[in-house]
Amino acid sequence: MTIFDDIQATITRLAHDAGASVTGIGQRWGAGSGVVLAAGQVLTNAHNIRGSQATVTFADGHTAEGTVAGHDIDGDLAVIAADTGPAPALPWATTAPAPGMPVFALANPGGRGLRVTFGTVSGIDRSFRGPRGLRITGSLEHTAPLLPGSSGGPVLDAAGHLLGINTNRLGEGFYLAIPADQTLRRRADALARGESASPPQLGVTITPGHLARRLRRAVGLPDAEGLLIREAAEDSPAARAGLAPGDLILAAAGQPIRTIDDLTGALRTASGTLELNVLRGTDERSIQVTLSQNDQPEGDA
Repeated sequence: MTIFDDIQATITRLAHDAGASVTGIGQRWGAGSGVVLAAGQVLTNAHNIRGSQATVTFADGHTAEGTVAGHDIDGDLAVIAADTGPAPALPWATTAPAPGMPVFALANPGGRGLRVTFGTVSGIDRSFRGPRGLRITGSLEHTAPLLPGSSGGPVLDAAGHLLGINTNRLGEGFYLAIPADQTLRRRADALARGESASPPQLGVTITPGHLARRLRRAVGLPDAEGLLIREAAEDSPAARAGLAPGDLILAAAGQPIRTIDDLTGALRTASGTLELNVLRGTDERSIQVTLSQNDQPEGDA
């Protein structure tokens, strides 16, 4: 047998053995894929979800109406509670992927039928921006082609073990997947229990650092590194603490703030309160913010 015969045989076997565990999410194009996590649980990307309900389509064509058990928008993960019937959960890989490793991507885009493609691991520990622009790190990069609607489907090794959840198309033939490691297992289990991830929020709209410097120069203020508050939502933690539009966030919990990722990291590790160093005009001051959950629209901080 040639190497192409081996690849064909593996694709045929995976389509038969693992295909039953791969689902469509939503209906028709514009939706996504998913994977059976356990009986009654389907794991997918958060960006595939619209509202609190989702249609799950299985390999044999039957559908089930599911309810979103939990979601993590910034981590781009969601678990749907649905009747998975006899569809088995995929086994998780025990060996970490490495560059050059053969991989197989499976998908059922919007329930329009199973797809299986072949590629190799092209990189590890990559990063990309999630649905709200925050950085997701530690991703698996591979070359198995994906149709639109394939996000949320699995990347498998040749034995059919789960290596990752396809999430992002880089273009030029490269794709990113969230690795199926212990971190993903813990996060997925928490989402299945209904523990949606919702980090504390300030309730502000942020202007990026390079624009902040330009705006400060325009009004005759000296350059400073930080994030400029463009708006503070009414009755938000920021507004209650006295933060105002035009304030420049220099540091949080004693750590310099240069990017929205820096600020988000500080918020994730904060416990109830967060000390911010801000520059108001030329006056630097320290402000203690009492945090709460879900005080801000998507895309802000």
